Amino acid sequence: MSKPVIVSGMQPTGPLHIGNYLGALKNWIEIQNSNKYDCFFFVADYHSIGEEYNPEEKKQQVLELVAEYISAGLNPKKSTIFVQSQVPICTELAWIFNTVTPVAELERMTQFKDKSSRQKDNINMGLFDYPVLQAADILLYKGMAVPVGEDQVQHLELTRKIARWFNNKYKTDFFPEIKPILTPTARVMSPASPENKMSKSLGDKHWIGISESPESIIKKVKSAVTSPEGIENLKELFKAFKDDIDGDFNADKMGDTKTAIANGIANHFADFRTKKEELLKDPKEIEQILEDGRKKAEKIAKENIEKVKKIVGVK
Repeated sequence: MSKPVIVSGMQPTGPLHIGNYLGALKNWIEIQNSNKYDCFFFVADYHSIGEEYNPEEKKQQVLELVAEYISAGLNPKKSTIFVQSQVPICTELAWIFNTVTPVAELERMTQFKDKSSRQKDNINMGLFDYPVLQAADILLYKGMAVPVGEDQVQHLELTRKIARWFNNKYKTDFFPEIKPILTPTARVMSPASPENKMSKSLGDKHWIGISESPESIIKKVKSAVTSPEGIENLKELFKAFKDDIDGDFNADKMGDTKTAIANGIANHFADFRTKKEELLKDPKEIEQILEDGRKKAEKIAKENIEKVKKIVGVK
């Protein structure tokens, strides 16, 4: 009996920060290692071009993200790792899904409002329609479940609805109704403004990269705000990396506590930094992993899109 399929991805927009790691990548690795699922983890480069970016940097960002996947613990022998644009059939399925998705549903998506507010001069159709492409990313591989934090449940619910709308319109049960795997996620906020989630878009002092040097991590943690919200954020970081931290959280000695947290974070990612550096020195290993992943993903994608075309009457 085949295992249920898990599908998830991240956008290549530069180095991952600890919010990305704790909110997604760490959970992917645990799911992969449970051996309960057939895992597909991709680089969402099509999604990433809807926001402001430098085209000359995109290829390197893709390589860097895959290097981070592997260095953190994703295993290409256990998971299929590939780049979204290298299996472009997802865009074909997204168009078909566009024909069953009401505009009103997309207008309710909160992330469209958030992203539009950050780039008011470039409110493009990709930002508006990307939940449909996200649904295609998942359903193209007959994904049965998706690991998400609570902030992503809205988009996953839309994917469930799209599968239902398609099945109802064409009187089929081809697409499964996926289920969320709600992952325990530390709420990681900006060290500089703890009322905001950690994000690279806010500026360098607002995020801590998992591949940053120990010196840089120490500098950012030491300068973290110690308002009531800031102390709560530091407590979350302490809990998340407690296995690598010596001593207890002491709010009365924040200097010592910050040093302990920073050293714990730096130590946790020591092997990761070494592995990532090795992979990026000679990216042939990364390229081979992506080629192997592309072949497996493309085979499944081709089989499923052919069936979908027959269902909708264009084949």
